[in-house]
Amino acid sequence: MRKPPRLYFSLRSPFSWMAVRQLEERVPNAQDLIEYIPFFEPDAISGKALEEQGGEFHYVAMSKAKHLYILNDTKRLSQKYGYPMKWPIDKGDEWWELPHLAWIKAKELGVHRAYYTAAMAARWERGEDICDRDTLRRVCVEAGLDAEALVNAPEEAHIREAGVQALMRVYEDDVFGVPYFKVGRHRFWGLDRLDDFVTTLEEALATAASKAA
Repeated sequence: MRKPPRLYFSLRSPFSWMAVRQLEERVPNAQDLIEYIPFFEPDAISGKALEEQGGEFHYVAMSKAKHLYILNDTKRLSQKYGYPMKWPIDKGDEWWELPHLAWIKAKELGVHRAYYTAAMAARWERGEDICDRDTLRRVCVEAGLDAEALVNAPEEAHIREAGVQALMRVYEDDVFGVPYFKVGRHRFWGLDRLDDFVTTLEEALATAASKAA
């Protein structure tokens, strides 16, 4: 394949959390095969930089009715998969830049898998606010990670720029929600499209292997 398959994920979304977990249970080497790209609401600084590069953020805030539906839907799904879940109480002013830029920093340090696991356990299993710097710092310390380097990621210019570049890829690939999968020209949105993505991924890998033989 000329370009690796892509997975757009979010630390905010319960559907993204469950999709990534399901994917990695079914394809244990998924992180070696697929490029993971964070999807997050930019703050004023990143939003301005994104706009200056000709991009914009497609996500639209959900209605109260949709939010209530998702609460019930995720409860059903977590029970179906056997995932312990405690819904976090978001106030609406969360700084999503923080945990996602921390993931980018963790990737730079080679500890993004451990960071992702710790952050998702905190948010979706314990209902903690990972957008709070003190909370995220404690989560990182408990996971044995360099907490100060991770929670201070938004202050690093090159990490900020990497975050903007991730948002530009979100924009260029017309990603409007997560999880969002891409294999070549094929695109799949949502947890319920995971089976189709895995099938297409396996077919693409088989084709690439036969051409290389």
